[in-house]
Amino acid sequence: MSFLYKKLLREILFEFDPETVHNAMLKSVGSLQNISAANRVIEFLSRAKDFPLTVAGIAFKNPIGLAAGFDKNCEAPRILAKLGFGFLELGTITLRPQSGNPRPRLFRAREHKGIINRMGFNNAGAYEAARKLERLLPAGVPVGLNIGKNADCPLDDAPKNYLEALKLLYPFGDYFTLNISSPNTLQLRELHRKERLARLIEPALDFINGSAAKKPLFIKIAPDLGDAELTEVAETALKHNLGLIATNTTVKRDHLPELWRSCEGGLSGLPLRDLSNETLKKVTGLTAGRVPVIGVGGIFDGPSAVEKFRLGAGLVQVYSGLIYEGPLMVKAILKYMEKTGFSPAKERV
Repeated sequence: MSFLYKKLLREILFEFDPETVHNAMLKSVGSLQNISAANRVIEFLSRAKDFPLTVAGIAFKNPIGLAAGFDKNCEAPRILAKLGFGFLELGTITLRPQSGNPRPRLFRAREHKGIINRMGFNNAGAYEAARKLERLLPAGVPVGLNIGKNADCPLDDAPKNYLEALKLLYPFGDYFTLNISSPNTLQLRELHRKERLARLIEPALDFINGSAAKKPLFIKIAPDLGDAELTEVAETALKHNLGLIATNTTVKRDHLPELWRSCEGGLSGLPLRDLSNETLKKVTGLTAGRVPVIGVGGIFDGPSAVEKFRLGAGLVQVYSGLIYEGPLMVKAILKYMEKTGFSPAKERV
């Protein structure tokens, strides 16, 4: 099936606008969620050995997750879970609906297995996401919800903006991620700074600690941070027991030809791998296993997933690799782990 995807279906799909294709595919698979026969077939085709582990107090059947950005509006969690994922991260979701940046805003650097996006957190808003999640959950695997800032919200008002979205979504997520690292919302990355980050997370943690069910909070960080900024983020994570997701997309174009250097947006996929791994290594070194870390960026196969585990990630997430390698990529990663005898749970002991 992977061969057919790469040699036939992918070649056809890649002839069309990436965003149009993505939206059409997501709606198509979403429509299958209530068809039990379709769910069983997809689950059968994607089945692989489980690698159970517990991270941040959450039990996972395997450590391979779907990264945020794939299902922004929480449309298809049930069917996506059938692709073999151990968990899903949905969003990014903002408090109020927003249309995002002007199109075109999604591009394939096809010959380099990269994707550039300047989407701008286009989504239907937290209220609509909550409404869908109430209907579509449980998905059969843990679900994380990724929250971002509305583009028209000033930085000084960001803590309230994130908090109100968190309150609406809190009943539906197993963990939550504050996205402060997309390069496509003006000044968003300023929230990495120590004082601004503290102001952002403290109201969220006060709300979580006052809730009957205390759920993990993660911060998704940029791969373009300097060592001093990264140290500050790690210190904040240690102080407040936050999880970290390393990393979001990059604005760097070091490994791409001139053709792509003037294309604004965040770069993901294979060209992000080395930079993401470098950041991941620094983060796990600074935190020394005392906070949960999710590795994401440039995973296309078993070896690239295992590499992130060996660098200290407890869980990993994929997105661009799924576009290039096809819907059975998670199965292929798990098969590789089984064949090589690699166990993320044992790696962490």
